[in-house]
Amino acid sequence: MALIKTIQGLTPKFGKNCYLSENATVIGEVEMGDDCSVWFNAVVRGDVNYIKIGNRVNIQDGSCLHTLYKKAAIEIGDDVTIGHNVTVHGAKIGNGALIGMGATLLDDCHIGDGAIIAAGALVLKNTEVGAGELWGGVPAKFIKKVDPDQAKELNVGIASHYLTYSKWFTDENPDTLINPRT
Repeated sequence: MALIKTIQGLTPKFGKNCYLSENATVIGEVEMGDDCSVWFNAVVRGDVNYIKIGNRVNIQDGSCLHTLYKKAAIEIGDDVTIGHNVTVHGAKIGNGALIGMGATLLDDCHIGDGAIIAAGALVLKNTEVGAGELWGGVPAKFIKKVDPDQAKELNVGIASHYLTYSKWFTDENPDTLINPRT
């Protein structure tokens, strides 16, 4: 069973059909929508500020979501993919965005709807990434606008694949499913 911890009287809240791997950690003021998944060794740490996660968000293996005390919270829209080993620290991420493996998002950056952050990118504090933009590099810079249909197919497609993967795990390990639909 995942580690779900209350801190300073704040307990994580989960929507329907959320999958949490056995060694995922979710702490404090975290609100997660429906059909989300938190994978192996991922940490969602809402101990010093809130984390609000939309529907159908997948937080992949080894990722860490944390906030800045009383300053920078995390807000994530619907159909978002947080790739393997991503660090999100006090950032806002729009609907249908894709954060590539090993990327880092720093305090108060804003990632627009349908945007793609390339694997290994470092998005600096207060950076504004527009809707449908591809950014990459260290530090991350604008690369190009992405075709909206391609972005939707890629970004939302990956998010929907993770619904399938989480069902594989919960079918055989029903104790990893939080708030099943009745």
